[in-house]
Amino acid sequence: MSLFDVFDIAGSAMSSESVRLNVTASNLANAQSVGPDEASTYRARHPVFSAVMQSLRGGIDNVGAGVKVDGVVESKAPLEQRYEPQHPMANDEGYVYVPNVNLIDEMSNMISASRSYQSNVEVLNTSKQLLLATLRLGQ
Repeated sequence: MSLFDVFDIAGSAMSSESVRLNVTASNLANAQSVGPDEASTYRARHPVFSAVMQSLRGGIDNVGAGVKVDGVVESKAPLEQRYEPQHPMANDEGYVYVPNVNLIDEMSNMISASRSYQSNVEVLNTSKQLLLATLRLGQ
């Protein structure tokens, strides 16, 4: 592993945290929406990450290291059903379905993702400063 791999690893982590922030923002934006049935009601979404490890053999199998977004999955938690017959989206029985978005969890996710992003920015800045200091040693 070279010193330049730090940039790839921190960059992939920043990209992953950016996806996490976007998904969290989408969840928060849709938290108060309602639907007439379970199929059309928004469900909370969560990104799935995996660590990519550098191959020890090198060559063709060398895929690098970092964080990869495997996808975004919908929550399987049940939707809340509210009786609001006056609501324009109410079904024939007078119920509307509310998304399964937990605002406290989403705010915690947002804070965690932004702090992780900020930490990776610091890793990049520190690595850059160390590489520049190493280059100045040769002068």
